[in-house]
Amino acid sequence: MNLFDVYPINPISIERASGSYIWDQEGTRYLDLYGGHAVISIGHSHPYYIKRIKEQLDKIGFYSNSIRIPQQEEYAEKLKAISGKEDYALFLCNSGAEANENAFKLASFYNGRKKIIAFDKAFHGRTSLAVSATDNPSIVAPVNETENVIFLPFNDVEALNKTFMKYGDEISSVIIEGIQGVGGIREASKELLQAIRKNCDKYDSIFIADSIQCGYGRTGSFFSHDYHGVSADIYTMAKGMGNGFPIGGVLIHSKIQAKHGMLGTTFGGNHLACAAALAVVEVIKEENLLENAKQIGNYLLKELRGFSDIREIRGRGLMIGIELDEKYKAIRQKLLDEDKMFTGTAKPNIIRILPALNIDKETADRFLQALQVQLKN
Repeated sequence: MNLFDVYPINPISIERASGSYIWDQEGTRYLDLYGGHAVISIGHSHPYYIKRIKEQLDKIGFYSNSIRIPQQEEYAEKLKAISGKEDYALFLCNSGAEANENAFKLASFYNGRKKIIAFDKAFHGRTSLAVSATDNPSIVAPVNETENVIFLPFNDVEALNKTFMKYGDEISSVIIEGIQGVGGIREASKELLQAIRKNCDKYDSIFIADSIQCGYGRTGSFFSHDYHGVSADIYTMAKGMGNGFPIGGVLIHSKIQAKHGMLGTTFGGNHLACAAALAVVEVIKEENLLENAKQIGNYLLKELRGFSDIREIRGRGLMIGIELDEKYKAIRQKLLDEDKMFTGTAKPNIIRILPALNIDKETADRFLQALQVQLKN
C-alpha cells in the first residue's frame, strides 16, 4: 500500500528524541528548533510526561465521554489557573482544526448568524469551516467554498470597522491569530485587537482567539493576545497542549451557554490525552517555562536583530520569524546538513523558529553562532 503524499518527505527518519534533540536512524543528533510545528512544548521525552502517561495507561487508557472523566475536571482547573481564564468553560477535542470548527459552531449557536471575518494569510486548519477561513485557495476544495467568510487585510482597523458597519448584524464571529504562524510570524496590533473587541461588543458578535500555535506559553504569555490586554470570547488551543499527544481545546466565556448536545466528541479528553495535558501544564508551572520562553526569546530576538543580511526579525518569546532574501532555502538546508539543526519555514522567505519552551541559553547560542556563520558564507 502506498502512503498518501501529504508533505514533502524528509529523508531523515527520527528514531528517538530527548529534550531539544532528536536522533536519526544513523545515530546522528540534531537540534530541534521546530518541535514538529510548535507541538513540543516541554521538550521531547520529558521524564515527568512519560511517568504521567505510563501511570495512566496502567489504570485505563480510554473510555468515551459517556462516563465522567475526573482527569478532565482536574485539567480544567489547572488550565484556568495558569491561563487566568477563570470565567470560561472548557471543551476538549482532538486537534486545532476541530477546536476552530467548534468555536465557529458555538458562535453561530449563540447569535444565530453565519458570517465570519478572517484575515489575509490566516491559517485555521484543514477541515470544513476551518479551511474556509484559511487564506490559501490551494487547500480549499469546492465543497469548502462559502460566501460566509469575509477576508480582511491584516491589521487594517479601518477595513474592519467598515465591514462591521456594512454587515454588523450578520457577523457571527471574528477569528484571528495573535501571531500568525504559517502567515509569516505577523503579530496582530493592539489597535486591531481592541477594534475587534469593540465591534464584537457593539454587534453581539463573538471574538475567537486562535491560539493553536501562538498560545500555550510560546510567546512568554500564556496566550499571545494577553500582551495587549484584550480578552476574547473563545480561545482555541492544540499543538503544545499535549507535547505530541493529540488533544485540542476550546475555552468558552460564560456568556456563551454551551448546552448538552451542542458539541460532542468520541476521543476528545480521553484519559491518556488528559494525562498528557496535565503533565504539560504542571511542567510549565513547576519549571517556570513561561518566564523561560520570555527570557530566552527576548535574548534570541535581541541578538538576531544585530545580524547583517537579515531583512526583518519578527515574533515574541519562542515564536520567531527570520526573514531573509531568496537564499533562505539554502541557509536552512545548510543548517540541517552541516549544523544538524531542524528549523521551519513560512512565507515569504522566512525561517521559523519554534523550539521547546525549556530551551536554555547555551542551546540558543549554538543556533545563533551557526546561523551567523551560514549568513556569512
